[in-house]
Amino acid sequence: MKFSYGQPDDDHQFLGPDDLFPTSGLLNFILQYGQDGLDALESNPDEQLQELLDQLVEAGLIERDEGGNLKLTPRMVQGLQHTALLEIFRDLRAGVKDGHAAASQGRVGERTDGTRPYQFGDPVSEIAVIETVREALRRGGPALQTRDSVVGIDLQEADFVLHNVEAVSDCATVLLLDLSGSMARYGRHIAAKRVAMGMKSLVSQRFPMDTVDVIGFASVAEPIAPKDLPLIMPKPITTRQYEIRVRVPLEQANLTHPHFTNLQHGLQLARQTLARRGAPNKQIFIITDGEPTAHLTQSKEGIGQTLNLIYPPDPASTQATLHEALRCQQLGIRMSTFALIEEYHSMDWVGFVEQFTRLTRGVAYYCAAGDLSATIMESYLSGKKRKQSLG
Repeated sequence: MKFSYGQPDDDHQFLGPDDLFPTSGLLNFILQYGQDGLDALESNPDEQLQELLDQLVEAGLIERDEGGNLKLTPRMVQGLQHTALLEIFRDLRAGVKDGHAAASQGRVGERTDGTRPYQFGDPVSEIAVIETVREALRRGGPALQTRDSVVGIDLQEADFVLHNVEAVSDCATVLLLDLSGSMARYGRHIAAKRVAMGMKSLVSQRFPMDTVDVIGFASVAEPIAPKDLPLIMPKPITTRQYEIRVRVPLEQANLTHPHFTNLQHGLQLARQTLARRGAPNKQIFIITDGEPTAHLTQSKEGIGQTLNLIYPPDPASTQATLHEALRCQQLGIRMSTFALIEEYHSMDWVGFVEQFTRLTRGVAYYCAAGDLSATIMESYLSGKKRKQSLG
């Protein structure tokens, strides 16, 4: 086999990774409309669009399932996560270490002021040489005379001191995404999906000890696999009645309205998920735009659970949610609530967030959908424990 090499002409330019990946317009369309958007693209008669889809299939970014429907490949999902990370962290400060700051002095990390005594197993790279020698001289140990008449200092284990360093630790996070019907407004679900995908990419690249699980909650809660995250959508609103009281067995939840807000069930699944994680630090991030309108109760027969859908919001849903939140807090799980507020004429539900935050000793952030990415990532990286109101 023979090869010939030469300067490429204008008609044969090599494509970089950015050229092979879909444009931001197409990515935003997929995030906004999910699987319905993919189906609409395939049925569109535009020849250029169909040619683009064929190129994406050839590039391994989308594929067709057994039924001939388009779906995203793992490569496409990873690309979406990476793109979300770049958009969210475009202004990140350089030099962030692969860990989270902790209150106590650690064994590895950024050096801080002061020193501490050496303990068996400490890294020798953090030995403070000058301070160690000073300790030996202060102890008054005898100088050592070598055969070459070189004077040395008798160092003992008690003389060694190390630089203080900032502690870093691994963390298990569950991200609770509100998928109720109202999340379709103001681009809230797009912002929430970008955050989830960005966190997935960040953890895999820079925090390998951390874990992030995503759980979506509407009338019921369910885990969301990374491959399904880009296409997940808020549940469709199925009724416009002002007053609703529905009780069904949990296993029949798919037969009733899907668009209510069951934060209690989301917290329950989050607690069970974190119980399987071995990280010493555990936290739940909640992204929501309204107070609970659904909750679970034990069935009268004592077997299984009953789903209760109640609108307008009822104290029973609030109390059930707060009870589950308290169980999480008592297990040492840190709670952070990110309340999406664009409709300033309907902010009565903020009172629930305040009550939730006080009970769990957590933090609450109030922001618009456009500010969500920066707000939640700042909280994840810095571990702030103070409440603040944004924009």
